[in-house]
Parts: sequence; C-alpha cells; structure tokens
Amino acid sequence: MRNCREITQLVSEAQERELGLSERMGLRMHLAMCRACRNFSQQMETLRKICRSYARRDVDGRDDESLEND
Repeated sequence: MRNCREITQLVSEAQERELGLSERMGLRMHLAMCRACRNFSQQMETLRKICRSYARRDVDGRDDESLEND
C-alpha cells in the first residue's frame, strides 16, 4: 500500500494526467482509509473547480467587477 506522501503526489498528478489502473486502485483504497488524504483530495478538487471557473470567466471577457456581483 502507498503512503500519504505518495498519495498526495498521485492526487496532484491526477490533475495533469490520467492515472493508470493500478494507480487509481491504490489511490481509491488509500482514500477510503485515510481521512487526511481524503481531505487533501477534496481540497484539490475544489481548487481545480475554482480555477476552471475563473479561467472561463476570463475567456468570456468578464472583468473583476462583474465577478464580485455574482
């Protein structure tokens, strides 16, 4: 089984590339048992969603003032 350091690395890498089957299975098993890594994974997912949301807004040509009114 992978340790927390390896799992946080995998969670980060999963943002950039598709994980292989053994990596995904190891990640899922570890996250099922480790609350700290599960929290880290959830935080990374939230951060990814926020970044994508702001990137879309930039592409749409919205300025900072319109973001504050959302």
